[in-house]
Amino acid sequence: MRMYDIIEKKRNGLPLSDREIHFFIDGYTNGTIPDYQISALLMAIYFQGMTDEESALLTMAIVESGKTVDLSAMKGIKVDKHSTGGVGDTTTLILCPLVASVGVYVPKMSGRGLGHTGGTIDKLEAIPGFHTELSNDKFIELVNTNRLAIIGQSDDLAPADKLLYSLRDVTATVNSIPLIASSIMSKKIASGADKIVLDVKVGSGAFMTSKEDAEKLAQLMVNIGNHVGRKTVAILSNMNEPLGNAIGNSLEVEEAIETLRGNGPSDLTELSLELGSHMVVLAEKANTLEEARKLLEENIKNGKALETFQRFITSQGAKFDLVQDLEKLPRAKYKVDIFSDHTGYVERINANEIGKASVALGAGRVTKEHDIDLAVGFILHKKVGDYVAKGEPLCTLYANRNDIDGVKQLVKNSYYFSKTKKTEQIIIETIE
Repeated sequence: MRMYDIIEKKRNGLPLSDREIHFFIDGYTNGTIPDYQISALLMAIYFQGMTDEESALLTMAIVESGKTVDLSAMKGIKVDKHSTGGVGDTTTLILCPLVASVGVYVPKMSGRGLGHTGGTIDKLEAIPGFHTELSNDKFIELVNTNRLAIIGQSDDLAPADKLLYSLRDVTATVNSIPLIASSIMSKKIASGADKIVLDVKVGSGAFMTSKEDAEKLAQLMVNIGNHVGRKTVAILSNMNEPLGNAIGNSLEVEEAIETLRGNGPSDLTELSLELGSHMVVLAEKANTLEEARKLLEENIKNGKALETFQRFITSQGAKFDLVQDLEKLPRAKYKVDIFSDHTGYVERINANEIGKASVALGAGRVTKEHDIDLAVGFILHKKVGDYVAKGEPLCTLYANRNDIDGVKQLVKNSYYFSKTKKTEQIIIETIE
């Protein structure tokens, strides 16, 4: 078998076989196939696409390029959740303890952020003492005991994905739906979950800015998951404005706790309940989404969700009751209100611009080597549909430096106003 023939076949729009896909994945992983040939193949895939079957075969070849996590020692159905990312996306910190509180097993492997704010691991590390480096035995023990543990992704999982992504990043082939889908699903499958819920973001602050592309990606990931025996459901959710009110790692931890207490923003609460309901049904802890939602809402009201969160962070190193002492979280030196220059209803907020402002403050990273300032960020006071008078605060900025005029202008420029009220729906569509 020659790599030349595989490139030519895909260039001509023909589907690749399982053997051909394994040949190029194995060869690239072990260094016998050079970058320039894989680059050519990636570009051919970018233009010609892949069938659903090809995408599933590619996903499994990437999974098999490294180790897989054996979760058979965990007692129940294991359900994982993945978000395609956005601005202020705090759902994992809420969702995991919330569904664990009704008995769902949630063994979660998460990564660090590259972009708007930190990833789940960065956010959790805003909790003093919390650590994500656990042995596999300890990971399994904590999930069996608490129904929940969150650790960092191992470098041994799907190593071919990291190699391919590095190449896609420099060859303008990142925005290929089959390559995105196989990248996401390979890590979820290698992580060992039985069933998967996907939160696919759509809008200005999302990787997929159009509903059409988001639907294609979601449907393909669902098809891949179901094809390889992992029941998968995808929720399309709105990212045309930041999710919730908090943007920034420490601020988002605090907002997650308030949401578990029952005081969270309506959009963040609704998305968490929607995703959580699907997880509960997939775990066979409820027969319908309505029944699952009632269980989740009850555990917010009676405090069990918050108790599960505290038990989870204590088990992973937090030395104090964070729920009762939020002042233990990192705090920024400066707190500055940003005021509106306009009167009217907020028509839209460019989430991508808010994300850029967050990175400029230090809440996100441009490269993987950059350090994150866990204390900085924003609290939004006005969102889409809210009325604003000139001179009212749009948001409060938290910073550790005082040269922030450029950041303030980015935030102001991200707000658009109109004379009429408009609302945004957080849940767009469900794909199964």
